[in-house]
Amino acid sequence: MSGQRADGAHPAEGARRAGVPAAVLALSTVALLAAGGIGARYGVRGDFDAIHVLLSLFFAVNLVICYWEICLFLRRDDVAARAAYWRERQRETGRTPAVEFLRQRVPLARIASPALWADVWAAYARYDGSYADRRTYGFNVDIANGFATPIPTLILWAAYTADLMPALVAGIIGTMLFWQLAYMTSVYWVSFFVAGRQARLSRRERCIYIYAMNCPWVLFALLGLYVSIRLIVDGDYGVLGA
Repeated sequence: MSGQRADGAHPAEGARRAGVPAAVLALSTVALLAAGGIGARYGVRGDFDAIHVLLSLFFAVNLVICYWEICLFLRRDDVAARAAYWRERQRETGRTPAVEFLRQRVPLARIASPALWADVWAAYARYDGSYADRRTYGFNVDIANGFATPIPTLILWAAYTADLMPALVAGIIGTMLFWQLAYMTSVYWVSFFVAGRQARLSRRERCIYIYAMNCPWVLFALLGLYVSIRLIVDGDYGVLGA
């Protein structure tokens, strides 16, 4: 199978002793993207706004996750085999797949590798097997998010930073985007529990990997909906400190 060696190891595993830990790389990317939006606002307006900072951080996280979701689509044929690899590795080592994935070192030549970042879903399949099954809601809704939300995310990011469009237009786009994010995440939770996937997880695993990792797409989406409604009703960017 493509993306996997004959010994079952991932193509990047032979180079894990060099490079940057995956967690550091992901967090650094989020930090740089968020700082770009926050810094651009300061350059344009000379101020900071708490809501703008929070939404800039969320936009940065969503863009990174969108790339991972695109990688999930591009390497969808490999994810099931990699999920089996991570399960077997946990049995052999006792290590948590998600933690081990984030601790692995990524060579600089592979920092954008679709095979590498699709593997995060294979590791996550230890907690939700739907990501190793392309017939499931979780698998397909995340792919849809990866392709559908980057453009409106970038539009809103620019609008919130420099008023690049009328507040009414930004509010309408924001309402569509944030409602979709809140709705699809809520349905994901429902599908997870209706399918009974929680039965194989401890309470700690449910809290960390199902609730905590997904709640930003509800909580920040609700904040974004509030901002969007204010933009429509007020007709200006005052809710963002403008």
